[in-house]
Amino acid sequence: MITILAHIFIKEKEGAAMRKAYGTLSSIVGILCNLLLFAGKYAAGIISGSVAIMADAFNNLSDVGSSMITLAGFLFSGKRPDSDHPFGHGRYEYIAGFVVSMAILMMGLELCKTSVRKIIYPEPVENSALVMGILIISILVKLYMVFYNNSIGKKIHSVAMKATAKDSLSDVVSTTVVLVTMLVMHYAGSNIDGFCGVLVSVFILYTGFCAAKETIDPLLGTAPDPEFIRQVEEIVMDHDMVKGLHDLIVHDYGPGRRLISLHAEVPGDYSIYEAHEMIDHIERELNEELGCAVVIHVDPIETDNTELTRIRELVMEKIKVIDARITIHDFRMEKGLDHTQLFFDAVEPYDCRLSPKEFRKKIEQAIEEMEGDYQARVHIDQGYI
Repeated sequence: MITILAHIFIKEKEGAAMRKAYGTLSSIVGILCNLLLFAGKYAAGIISGSVAIMADAFNNLSDVGSSMITLAGFLFSGKRPDSDHPFGHGRYEYIAGFVVSMAILMMGLELCKTSVRKIIYPEPVENSALVMGILIISILVKLYMVFYNNSIGKKIHSVAMKATAKDSLSDVVSTTVVLVTMLVMHYAGSNIDGFCGVLVSVFILYTGFCAAKETIDPLLGTAPDPEFIRQVEEIVMDHDMVKGLHDLIVHDYGPGRRLISLHAEVPGDYSIYEAHEMIDHIERELNEELGCAVVIHVDPIETDNTELTRIRELVMEKIKVIDARITIHDFRMEKGLDHTQLFFDAVEPYDCRLSPKEFRKKIEQAIEEMEGDYQARVHIDQGYI
């Protein structure tokens, strides 16, 4: 079905327009499918009196909210920035997601209370071919949703679509549990409806908690995806003129609205015009391949100073004894009459138990223990990836 609809509605589109069209189409299909599943299971729950089926029905209703969030994300990602929102409106998706996650949590709590009452005061559950048929059809529909969300997710490289596929797969498991419960009650005569209702409601609560976390984290400023960082580093370091990079920062303003900044280390003997042309090229390449705005700062470094390289390696050996994860950059050396001063930035690990002042003092003491008369002037930096 999704292929037929794509042929009808998605024609002569490419790039961002195609991505938006596929995302919008799949989200709308997801909303309609989940609404039909909710209606069918709700009716089955009324007919049978099963709290487990009712809980599973509201689980599908929560999926409607998730699909609406995904749809909003694709629509807002294409909306142009304005004077009040120069980075676009993508974070509306996160706000909407948080509201929906709160509704899911409230729904899960109410269903859990109802299920516990069913355990304490069990009521007979009517099983019928119609009820069983609705559950089986629901499983088949969800399996189809797993297939098409995975397919579109791979086609447009959408993390949201792949996550929706995983959510649909978990719904297959949830509905299968309900189906098994109905079969057990029918053939074994054991009324475990309330227990199954609690199980499904706990699953809904877990879904709501995860949804809340996924929407709050980007608003607070979560660490960027390691795969995205790897792609940025690969593109930048693919240029021979760049000898290293540091101070990489990723700002997330919603789907399709990312701004990154970084420092690129370039040999100091290159002309400013050569360095500027190369940096412009890298910025365009990152924008075209990863769809993000880019600001790159040029850091000139000495590449033919063997003594500087040797001292830097000695410094790294000393620092790694303190913590193997420490990295340094902007390393330079100034020789005086009595001693040699070493200037550099050191990136402190997040879980370091020392204060920045104590951390700097420990590094400076380690440098002073080196053979020769060295003094360190260290700036403690923070990593953002």
